[in-house]
Amino acid sequence: MTTNLRPSAIVPLGFRVEGISTDGTATTIAARAATAVGRCPDCGSISARVHSHYQRQLADLPLAGRVVRISLVARRFRCMSLSCRRSIFTERFGDDVLAPHARRTARLDGLVHHLALALGGRPAAGLARRLMMPVSNDTLLRVVRRKGPRPAPAPTVIGIDDWAWKRNQRYGAIICDLERRRPIKLLPDREPATAQAWLAEQPQILIVARDRGGGFALAASKALPRALQVADRWHLMENASAAFLGAVRKSMRQIRSALGAAFIDPAVLTAAERLQYEGYLRREEINANIVARSRRGATIKEIVRETGLSRGLVRKILRGQRSDIFCTRESSLEPHLPWLDAQWGAGNRNGADLWRRLRASGFRGSLRVVSEWACRRRRAERMDEAGLRRTPSARTIARLMTTGRDALSKAEALTIATIEDSIPALVEARAAVAEFQCMIRKKAGDELDSWIDRARAGLVTSFANGVIKDRAAVAAAISNIWSNGQTEGQITRLKLIKRQMYGRAKLDLLEARLVGAD
Repeated sequence: MTTNLRPSAIVPLGFRVEGISTDGTATTIAARAATAVGRCPDCGSISARVHSHYQRQLADLPLAGRVVRISLVARRFRCMSLSCRRSIFTERFGDDVLAPHARRTARLDGLVHHLALALGGRPAAGLARRLMMPVSNDTLLRVVRRKGPRPAPAPTVIGIDDWAWKRNQRYGAIICDLERRRPIKLLPDREPATAQAWLAEQPQILIVARDRGGGFALAASKALPRALQVADRWHLMENASAAFLGAVRKSMRQIRSALGAAFIDPAVLTAAERLQYEGYLRREEINANIVARSRRGATIKEIVRETGLSRGLVRKILRGQRSDIFCTRESSLEPHLPWLDAQWGAGNRNGADLWRRLRASGFRGSLRVVSEWACRRRRAERMDEAGLRRTPSARTIARLMTTGRDALSKAEALTIATIEDSIPALVEARAAVAEFQCMIRKKAGDELDSWIDRARAGLVTSFANGVIKDRAAVAAAISNIWSNGQTEGQITRLKLIKRQMYGRAKLDLLEARLVGAD
């Protein structure tokens, strides 16, 4: 079936086509208003008395791969109402067709706005140019700012969390409507007063999901005293794991004694290990000085003022969490150690030859890794084994102690068994952390009080005390369906948008792109 395309079908509603001309790159459409009268924008009276005409050059959607320009004959009318303060007005076409003073039709402006929301300024400008809708990156950003974020319905369940403008220097806050799964507000900082001011304007909020920080908890308590606060479950699980890592760090001296590695012979260390060991000796001297000041009655604030160290570092020293000697990491040789041990036992002890054979089997490490391993094996044959024995780092021990025995190698299993036999308090701390995480997974909130009583008697006392201070929010996190996971996901999306902006990511633009795109 053949359908004739009328010229009026290619222009916005309310226009009448008077002529079309095309050159190699652009199509120009001469048009005028389809109606014979105009409506005064002030008083609303209709007038048919034309005062004058003028030309408006408009950009419209592309046609057949060409840029489209509409040459519109716009009219000025005389207002016939004697009480109207405006004697002459320009005809209007409606915001859904052509906004006053606009140089683009509403349908093109809407498409430009969506391009800017999705891609930002410069990438959207490049794509628009390819789509035959040439527009500059500054214009795209102006469109986003002009339209701004869409108004959102009043939320009743929100999530609030901070995000980094610049890590460790400047932070903002994001607020999400958890029921509708969309961000609704960006705050310029994460100060409690700023969050409190916004929350105070939203008395209908019933539930506030937040992280474990005290700032948002204080703001929600003051602004919405009747709202239920819910701690984030992921942060609770992470805090529990960090508490066990802290317990391992407190026990590092006992662990080294249990493993027979309390004495380190610098003569058998590699150059990198010797640097780490010298740093450990310097840290031990600083640690002893801080502990001595504390025993003489100095507060943390006084120690920070006298030594110039950070408050967090002083607190870590006083808790005994700064006693690692080596920064042990898993070596790239781990999967190949059985083969290397077999080659060494067979008499092949040339590091370069071993490296070449490993490379042929898929090993991607450097020659230095294999050479240092071979050097260590030679020293081990010449020196006492006790002088070479190394204690894994606290993080490695924490990982091995929370890994199933069937997933450990024989040496790792023996190491962990020795630690568990020698330090039963560490086993109790691991059990307390595992019980807390299981309680969150099973939503067994009735076991929280008994868990707190048991945990306060062990190495995770500080974590248990933190749970007590935030008990209502922790109990709600265990039993309630809401959590801050959605907010964390929106922060990831916010970071992507911020990096797309090439340094133009001011708060209003970020908020318009993040909230307006939903």
